[in-house]
Amino acid sequence: MSGRVGDLSPQQQEALARFQENLQDLLPTLPNADDFFLLRWLRARNFDLQKSENMLRQHVEFRKQQDLDNILLWQPLEVIQLYDSGGLCGYDYEGCPVWFDIIGTLDPKGLLLSASKQELIRKRIRVCELLLRECALQSEKLGRKIEMVLMVFDMEGLGLRHLWKPAVEVYQQFFAILEANYPEMLKNLIIVRASRLFPVAFNLVKSFMSEETRRKIVILGDNWKQELTKFISPNQLPVEFGGTMTDPDGNPKCLTKINYGGEVPKTYYLRNQVRVQYEHTKSVGRGSSLQVENEILFPGCVLRWQFASDGGDIGFGVFLKTRMGERQRAGEMTEVLPSQCYNAHLVPEDGSLTCLKAGVYVLRFDNTYSLVHAKQVSYTVEVLLPDKASQEKLQGLEATRPSPEQ
Repeated sequence: MSGRVGDLSPQQQEALARFQENLQDLLPTLPNADDFFLLRWLRARNFDLQKSENMLRQHVEFRKQQDLDNILLWQPLEVIQLYDSGGLCGYDYEGCPVWFDIIGTLDPKGLLLSASKQELIRKRIRVCELLLRECALQSEKLGRKIEMVLMVFDMEGLGLRHLWKPAVEVYQQFFAILEANYPEMLKNLIIVRASRLFPVAFNLVKSFMSEETRRKIVILGDNWKQELTKFISPNQLPVEFGGTMTDPDGNPKCLTKINYGGEVPKTYYLRNQVRVQYEHTKSVGRGSSLQVENEILFPGCVLRWQFASDGGDIGFGVFLKTRMGERQRAGEMTEVLPSQCYNAHLVPEDGSLTCLKAGVYVLRFDNTYSLVHAKQVSYTVEVLLPDKASQEKLQGLEATRPSPEQ
């Protein structure tokens, strides 16, 4: 049995009755605490009464902390309204609301320099409440229960800047909140225009998703526009995404419904850096350098770093070793990211690169030009691996692509 209203086994029916009984103190405080609502929490914990109750009680605390009863009256900062992308646009064949998330045009650093992480996450929580309200409106309109939403993530333009650690942490926290407080709300998460960097990005957030959510992810290939119409009727889908819907002025992107983000103007910046905690601090002596080695076992991994210096500027570059097991001078290695001087004592630096070859990559902090001053360098370096399943899926989609001669 599916565990949904009208499709319950005797054991599930009994669990629902006991669940209602155990929550008599809470139910009056919750909006729309009907059987549909309660079964969402039971399904999320496989009808384990204690786990389901704990989950719902924690959600009630979350509701109070976030003032969810009034969150739709709250207005995010102007910079978030203008530059945090996404939008509610259309309905699928069953009448479920469709939310579009536009990743590539997002300026994560600009947003985090202009607003706090908490404000950005609160805006995403507000979106969840907006979608729940839309489900309720659809239920009323159609005369049957609508309780799930379809999400379309457009990955065109996904780049290394989107793997910036503070930005990834926002998505990680958001997905954790989604799993804990909006169970069984997602119908499908459809990925379109996924680049080769997508498996790395997905690997960073997938541990914050339940196994059930991961099973609902659908990655579409080159014919994604045609494939999308299997989920959403063309008249409910913007022209930009393969449908026939336009704005009143004929705009194919439906800008009145979907915000496409863009680069945040510096006039919105509240700070010039995001505070970072570093894993290592080492001294780089005058006239010397510090080499940090990272072994990359296969192509497609991403090296990500953050660093700050104390005592003056510092040189930094990335090299690929040509001989294993011994220290090499910069001139003996293959230069991957040219070495240059950074004022990391004034503004912390961060960056990343996609490793096109396997081998030992050396992050080299260069103080050879300073014959008087030693420098302190604080840094964090990570190797980001791709998610194998989504990487294989993308490779499979590429393999079915017709060759230019065909």
